[in-house]
Amino acid sequence: MRSLTVLDAPPRTGGRLPAWLKRPLPAGNGNNFTAHLIEDLRLETVCESARCPNRPECWSRRTATFMVMGNLCTRTCSFCSVPKGAPEPLEADEPARLAEAAARLGLKHVVITSVTRDDLPDGGANHFVRCIAAVRERLPGAAVEVLTPDFLGAPAAIDAVTDARPEVFNHNLETVPRLHRVVRGRALYSRSLGLLERVKRRAPHVVTKAGLMLGIGETIDELFDVFADLRGIGCDVLTLGQYLAPTAKHIPVRRWVPPAEFDSIAATARLLGFKQVVAGPYVRSSYHAADMVERL
Repeated sequence: MRSLTVLDAPPRTGGRLPAWLKRPLPAGNGNNFTAHLIEDLRLETVCESARCPNRPECWSRRTATFMVMGNLCTRTCSFCSVPKGAPEPLEADEPARLAEAAARLGLKHVVITSVTRDDLPDGGANHFVRCIAAVRERLPGAAVEVLTPDFLGAPAAIDAVTDARPEVFNHNLETVPRLHRVVRGRALYSRSLGLLERVKRRAPHVVTKAGLMLGIGETIDELFDVFADLRGIGCDVLTLGQYLAPTAKHIPVRRWVPPAEFDSIAATARLLGFKQVVAGPYVRSSYHAADMVERL
């Protein structure tokens, strides 16, 4: 296997970020407004729990990705900073609080994700359904995007969320098959592909979306094989971003992928027929999610 071709990236040294990963903090009070709203309604966001580098920008624009079913994940993926442990019981009023937050923020595109809840019989699928319904009732004109765990591949759970008719059904592969066990722990590449395939087969009109992190040690050939697999199951949207290790205890960054290389990889991916490919160092699956759908 050949390595990713380096266009103009210096070798990774210590903890220093390359110039293209340094951005100024946004101005204005939107960040504080969003932070206070999230606190007031007792909600979790992946922006905070996953230490997303885009949080200041997104919150300043009064948008956030809601993370439901608590702040403790039942899986120990080596790339993720979401806390691990035994989760608390589900909160029955969380869907209503989420919908209220979306309304106060004036969102036209609501992104809902969750921790992985392997402790629940349905993996939390019904809670996703209730969240979608609450948003639909509170914001009838808003689009809903879900970013789900794999539900251990349970067909009934996948179908329940699909039948709730989110406009976008997102499930991230995160990395190439060779690195799956190291990066994603209990997740299975084939299971994730199967989920996206089942969603598209059951509801062809629902936009399916998947994301990968670059810079973990993948090769260009492995990436393109994943792209081909995704197109083979009809995946519509692909997102590609730079992996950033949340702490020194997480899997390390193997290399910084420069913007020009992201552009080159995305251009090749588009030739495979994706309706949308969004790639760049700071791209995340829910980053500017509304813009991705609007451009379809």
